[in-house]
Amino acid sequence: MRITRFFMFFVFISMLIAPTASVIQSDFTPKIQPLLLQAAVENPEQLVAVVVQKQGETNWVEEQAAKLGGKVTQALSIINAFAAEMPAQAAVELSRMEAVRWVSLDAKVTSSACSQCVDTANLANSYIYTIKADKAWNSSPYLQGRNVGIAIVDSGINPSGDLYTNMGVNRQVANVYFNTDYNKNTSDGYGHGTHVSSVAAGDGSDSNGKYIGVAPLANVINVKVTNDDGSARSSDVIAGLQWILENKATYNIQVVNISFNSTVAESYHTSPLDAAVEILWFNKIVVVVSAGNQANGIIYPPANDPFVITVGATDDKGTNSLNDDVMTSFSAFGMTSDGFVKPDLVAPGRNIVARLVNTNMGMAQTHPANVISQTYFKMSGTSVSAPMVSGAVAILLQSEPALTPDQVKYRLTATANKSWINYSSIKAGAGYLDVFAAVKLKTTASANTNMLPSQLLTTGPQPITWGSTGWNSVGWNTVGWNTVGWNTVGWNTVGWNTVGWNTDYWDQ
Repeated sequence: MRITRFFMFFVFISMLIAPTASVIQSDFTPKIQPLLLQAAVENPEQLVAVVVQKQGETNWVEEQAAKLGGKVTQALSIINAFAAEMPAQAAVELSRMEAVRWVSLDAKVTSSACSQCVDTANLANSYIYTIKADKAWNSSPYLQGRNVGIAIVDSGINPSGDLYTNMGVNRQVANVYFNTDYNKNTSDGYGHGTHVSSVAAGDGSDSNGKYIGVAPLANVINVKVTNDDGSARSSDVIAGLQWILENKATYNIQVVNISFNSTVAESYHTSPLDAAVEILWFNKIVVVVSAGNQANGIIYPPANDPFVITVGATDDKGTNSLNDDVMTSFSAFGMTSDGFVKPDLVAPGRNIVARLVNTNMGMAQTHPANVISQTYFKMSGTSVSAPMVSGAVAILLQSEPALTPDQVKYRLTATANKSWINYSSIKAGAGYLDVFAAVKLKTTASANTNMLPSQLLTTGPQPITWGSTGWNSVGWNTVGWNTVGWNTVGWNTVGWNTVGWNTDYWDQ
């Protein structure tokens, strides 16, 4: 009885693994992908798509596939194979034939496109490629400045689609004003602040991806300090900077962009603007300032401050390559009255296209030839170079939020590109902004070593010395407004200078 049962079991197993009667040449072991073998066990009649690689050059295997109920769909001669559809069990039977090398599942492929990446298919502003921001966006960990706050101290910012995410979230997270001559309105009646914010953080929504800013997921804080013709006093700006200091934690403000300069030249030791930007710097907020457009001449506050990042302008000629890039004729450079060479680095600043409020605004009315469309405008000047660096800082701080301003400055200047043919250390400082290189370099080295802070930052009759304000000896939050002995400054002798947009350049 036991022998009979064993014999019947053996016959049953043999029927499962034996080739069909119609196929004479066979091999006992199936040469097939395990997923297909599993499919044949679970549902032998389900149709599967397979790739069958052959041992020889004949069409015999294709004929056998057809006899088993399959359909050849494509010849794949490059690998001596063919694609077919057939029942799962038939694929197993085919795989046992001696003329078959291997049967694979014809698996579906998925796009390697990154859901976190920025689509650059329509990108028209070449400066993104020039400074390699696109590589930072679209290489893991896909850095786009997400949630880093950039305060734009300017003429105001009008809300636009470029400052929203594709999730419908408004990235213009705060709006304040400090111009005493204005009517308590934070909107931009001129267009300058809106343009600057678009360069720093616009996502290109209103242009279908043609004009994307450097940090398209950063948050923007609108700090309006000028009126609609661009005029303001230093006191307006300083009041705005004080608000930034007081609200930095609320809005995660880590970067401040200032695209204008004082109209009065003076030492950083006596400039109230320089004192104010240093207060932010010492409280862990990176300050980026346009160099100005006076070419080889005086560097005006706050661009003259040795701590902040001062940005000059190149002409990228509208191409993605650095081979034809030159310094612009207007970009300010030189030595400050205190002996510091500026700018610190450069970025594109000629014919930069970014968001426009509308064609009825002051900037478009004054310069109609620069209007690109109802919503975009081209502008030149270090005014537009600075926000590129501000966006780069946001990307870097998304990657490494613990970096101090001095470490950020070191990282940007240490990785600045000096290899372009028209590089000049006198005019371009450390070189061309390279966002991707700054992110990739892993160092905590600091710039501004042993730099003396402004003598206006006093706690009494004596100025602060290096020993009392060094990063390692003083906590970041101990250098603040309450440490400044305002009574010792003598505002009446310093004067509230006016500030202006001598950082914009208009072709004659």
